Amino acid sequence: MKKMILPALLATALLAAPVYAGQPVATKAAGTTKVADKTYKVQPQLSTLGWDGKAVTHGHNGTVQFSGGDLLVRGNQLVGGTVMVDMKTIKATDIKDAETNTKFMGHITSDDFFGVSAYPTATFKITKVAYIKGAAAGANNANITGDLTIKGKTNSITFPAKVGVKGGVAAASGTATVDRTKFDIKYGSKSFFDGIGDKAINDDFTLSFNVIAK
Repeated sequence: MKKMILPALLATALLAAPVYAGQPVATKAAGTTKVADKTYKVQPQLSTLGWDGKAVTHGHNGTVQFSGGDLLVRGNQLVGGTVMVDMKTIKATDIKDAETNTKFMGHITSDDFFGVSAYPTATFKITKVAYIKGAAAGANNANITGDLTIKGKTNSITFPAKVGVKGGVAAASGTATVDRTKFDIKYGSKSFFDGIGDKAINDDFTLSFNVIAK
């Protein structure tokens, strides 16, 4: 009888395993409980992304829209995720003259800059979230590291941010500084072109973000 019961139990266990595999449940081992990651969906309509670039004599700023993504949450902390940006939505909000704005946007979306036709999506994948011990309420409480992909080039960047999870909502806000030349955007850079004087454009630009996920 034992010889028949043991194989039957084993077969039952193997058949049942796929039903539970991959479900985000807490697992308990050696007296400890491991909380599984939960996925929060980025809400593009509630999130914002602004850009700011400067040159020797002037500067421009504007917006671009998130297209989607996921944030990973463990307990009440952000631990990972990926966000996508629709580069076709990039705008310059400081240039009010319609003709000048159109000319500028034609240039910034060209291969001299973001090459939007060939690279319509930019992504940022979080690889590490290092929380700042003793951060003041309302201040940046984490340093986020991740892989930023623009124009088909991927580089790791790190920046401070304020992150939190509460009431089924995960949020992250802050400002990241990006060296555009690392993404093959070299137009007007003194690092690559000599003698351009006051026509030079700074290598660094900033991205100010507020990401909301549910």
